[in-house]
Amino acid sequence: MDGQGDSAGPAHRPAFRRPAVTAPHTAPDTAPDTAMLLAAGLGTRMRPLSGAVPKPLLEVGGRTMLDRTLDKAVEAGVTRAVVNTHHLAAQIERRLAARAAPEIVVSHEPEILDTGGGVLNALDALGDAPFFVLNSDTVWEDGPTPALRRLAGAWDPARMDALLLVHPTVAATGYAGDGDFFMDIEGRLVRRGEAEIAPFVFTGSQILSPALFDGMAPGVFSLNRVYDRALERGRLYGIRHDGAWHHVGTPDGFERVSRLYAHIAPHIAQGEAAAPPAQADLFDAG
Repeated sequence: MDGQGDSAGPAHRPAFRRPAVTAPHTAPDTAPDTAMLLAAGLGTRMRPLSGAVPKPLLEVGGRTMLDRTLDKAVEAGVTRAVVNTHHLAAQIERRLAARAAPEIVVSHEPEILDTGGGVLNALDALGDAPFFVLNSDTVWEDGPTPALRRLAGAWDPARMDALLLVHPTVAATGYAGDGDFFMDIEGRLVRRGEAEIAPFVFTGSQILSPALFDGMAPGVFSLNRVYDRALERGRLYGIRHDGAWHHVGTPDGFERVSRLYAHIAPHIAQGEAAAPPAQADLFDAG
């Protein structure tokens, strides 16, 4: 968590409208109904903002990033979420207790276990079917079909052990890194390695098979170890996010996204269309 058409006419800025109120969709049989939300990070790079408030509880457009992610998970058919906690855990647990859905299981880590260790620690609660793993401190806008629905629809357990939502590196708002993956025409992912730049950055949303953790010893480790295992088996896949994705890993990134949502929120609340601010660095539809 601590640690992503040419036109001859004038540029067209996308409009924002009040989203329709929808019930959770009818998911394919292979779609996960369980999610793991990673909320145990120290938020070191977000300090001083995360000193007194855990990063997932920082608000964008009047809603915490944790709630935004959980709401998207519920819309995608998730009925049960396991949330790991560590830094300022009591605040996160109070916020979770105030929610009506989904069912919440808290996996508290007295000693932080990193992303992979945190998932392994919660594996009994996650069950033996594939599950979403979602960063709880990210902000994204969906394309024509919600991103988590697209992940669920693309999940193929016969071919995949891991399916990552990736975003074009050059279109990721606030992201200054070199990208994470190359992706072939069938969706297989390969790490950037020694290349100067890779075309896709990982967004923090994914579906994983619990089989990837077979034989792994409990302890502190990153999900990168799990991705490497899937990569060795030829079972690491990606799907391109077709909406917007905002990197909010630092106070500057958080301020940028907050300004964007401050601009569009009043228009959305009134059911009006609204263009983003003129500054090109505030929003890129990708």
